[in-house]
Amino acid sequence: MISEIQSMSYTEHRTTSFDGLSLYHRQYGDPQARQVVLCLPGLTRNSADFDGIASHLAERFRVICPDLRGRGQSDYDPKWKQYLPPTYVQDMWKLLDELGIDQVAVLGTSLGGLMGMIMADQHPERLRGLVLNDIGPEVPPDAIGRLLKYVGQTPSAPDWPKAVATTRKNYELAYPDQDDEFWEQQSRATWREAEDGHFKPAYDPAIGDAIGHAVKAAKFIGWLKKLGFKRLKGLNLDNWDNFRAVSMPCLLLHGELSDITNADIIRRMQAEKPDLQVLTVRSRGHVPTMNEPEVRLALDAFLDALEPPSG
Repeated sequence: MISEIQSMSYTEHRTTSFDGLSLYHRQYGDPQARQVVLCLPGLTRNSADFDGIASHLAERFRVICPDLRGRGQSDYDPKWKQYLPPTYVQDMWKLLDELGIDQVAVLGTSLGGLMGMIMADQHPERLRGLVLNDIGPEVPPDAIGRLLKYVGQTPSAPDWPKAVATTRKNYELAYPDQDDEFWEQQSRATWREAEDGHFKPAYDPAIGDAIGHAVKAAKFIGWLKKLGFKRLKGLNLDNWDNFRAVSMPCLLLHGELSDITNADIIRRMQAEKPDLQVLTVRSRGHVPTMNEPEVRLALDAFLDALEPPSG
């Protein structure tokens, strides 16, 4: 069942996940448009991150922007160990099936890009194209360490200025020389006001526990790979195998200052997929906002060049 609320530039909807959670998503553009773009957010982010680029793309496409479970306006998962990409991907297939959408172009930011690669492996016929916003098949250890320092560790803020200051502290490396208005906008997407008047991050802090658990589980996965296992429960053990499954056109947006997509990873991605398109976004770390003019031009060209939906 889908519930709907009309907003100024998008409609708001709620659906039920495969295990009973209420999940939120926004839709932009003509709901009858055959060409659909699915925007998948980063680790602690949500649908609001895509408002600028979704409004731009809505002139030509139907754009769907979900809040993953545990983020934004979607329910938190009481089983925090389910905060994993395969779970989110399962939610996305159910959402698309419920909306009656057979094929999409996926625009995935960070975690959303990892999801896009899994989707390409599971059902390549349903992806017309894939945009990876500053993410590759592996994340350097130092970058994982940086994430673990703040994901699930950010305390509530006593007032709005403190919330904005915390956002700036956590992300300033990615967006140098940005003004106060930029940080206000970034903060609106990532904080919510609690009943006591304080502000808290708009995601379940247990996501930090899930990441820590996944890092520990990586050692076990490495052991399985040494024994010759390639897949477990229908999923690749190696993210590089997910990337090798990306048979459709693919565009990588690379933040020039990023610690997530470094030169070695990009070179290996290009060796694995020679037709990979790469755009390096100047003065951006992890991740480009996609409101940069050069990114919009690249996305327009990429999406316009995709084969039309079949059927």
